[in-house]
Amino acid sequence: MSLKQNLLDKINSKQIIVGVVGLGYVGLPLAVEKAKAGYKTIGFDVQPSKVEMVNQGINYIGDVVDSELKELVENGMLSATCDFSFVKDADFIAVAVPTPLDQYQQPDISYVRDSTIAVAQYLRKGTMVVLESTTYPGTTEELMLPLLEEGSGLKCGEDFYLAFSPERVDPGNLIYQTKNTPKVVGGVGRDATEVIAAMYRNVLQGEIFEASSPRVAEMEKILENTYRNVNIGLINELAMLCNKMNINIWEVIEAAKTKPFGFTPFYPGPGLGGHCIPLDPYYLSWKAREYGFHTSMIEASMMVNDRMPEYTVERTGKILNKFKKALNGAKVLILGVAYKGDIDDYRESPAIRVIEEFEKAGSEVQYYDPFITEYKEKSHTKKGLPELTAETIQNSDIIVITTNHTKGVDYDFIQQNAKHIFDTKNAMKNVTGRENIELL
Repeated sequence: MSLKQNLLDKINSKQIIVGVVGLGYVGLPLAVEKAKAGYKTIGFDVQPSKVEMVNQGINYIGDVVDSELKELVENGMLSATCDFSFVKDADFIAVAVPTPLDQYQQPDISYVRDSTIAVAQYLRKGTMVVLESTTYPGTTEELMLPLLEEGSGLKCGEDFYLAFSPERVDPGNLIYQTKNTPKVVGGVGRDATEVIAAMYRNVLQGEIFEASSPRVAEMEKILENTYRNVNIGLINELAMLCNKMNINIWEVIEAAKTKPFGFTPFYPGPGLGGHCIPLDPYYLSWKAREYGFHTSMIEASMMVNDRMPEYTVERTGKILNKFKKALNGAKVLILGVAYKGDIDDYRESPAIRVIEEFEKAGSEVQYYDPFITEYKEKSHTKKGLPELTAETIQNSDIIVITTNHTKGVDYDFIQQNAKHIFDTKNAMKNVTGRENIELL
């Protein structure tokens, strides 16, 4: 029986054992969905603390249901380990590890490389390997393929299948989650694409789009997030212009949204956050240089978005100057350090850079976030306020809203007690009595 037919039969009969490398915001939800679909799943992670929590049925990811995780672990459908030798037991391996930027704003693919080397040592014939981490076009074929072949002695397309299928995780999204979000799969060879797409179809409810190659799937993911980066850069630049022209950018967007075609609304803010949108354009720009191509429009939007934290502090300083108050020594209360509303994720959050810029200016900074009581940045930990009292608000020279939480924050209470408010997210749009509120 051919490799293709053998795997298709095992997929349909639920005989596949799944391995997920990386148990973070992408990996753990994926592992849970695979296990829920009836496939015994092994999670791999280099952090013993995560492995221990999973094996105890303790959830640490917002998009995973606590009771589902606990039940899957208790039923033996999901387990976790730091020991990569168990890769030999897996028929399907998904790699979902971080792909950050290094200190020079260039791709750091060390996690992908190290994970691939670890998998290659124990890779056996008849296995499917899928990279889900967002990366530059070419990673799957140029980096992973040779490492897997050299480390295992197996031949891609004959002994194992390899593909790229980008994660599409949107933390806090109540409509689209791992289970029902459409998936793109691009394999090394047509058979790989067909078989791995069949595996995802047996697990997920969303449409599975079969791309012609890993490079198409890799570029597709970069396009998704670069599209958002460029359009957010445009709206951030317009927000700065509208401020100079004394025009409310938020009202402009609401007016433009009434057009039923040809317009998609994007919103300004203090910068970009999260694990994809602020990083992915750098991956593309870095790879483009290999072809002697300069991504001028993309890099221009990146420059605008990267400057927004500094612009937020500059605007705050101008607001305070109207009341004869300097940034140096001002008591600033930051409202929200999560990178988006109603989640506990602060990866690449612009609010953290805003806080750093205020501190550089000599401001006394406190923050409150109902979802994040403390955050670790570089070598230090910053603790938030345990609660937001009238006294704390009244004693602050200005409140700067950097996250539009809809839960755990009483905006009317804040407005009633604050001297001045700079709302960078239009979070207080429904508050009456807006005399002390300025918008981005």
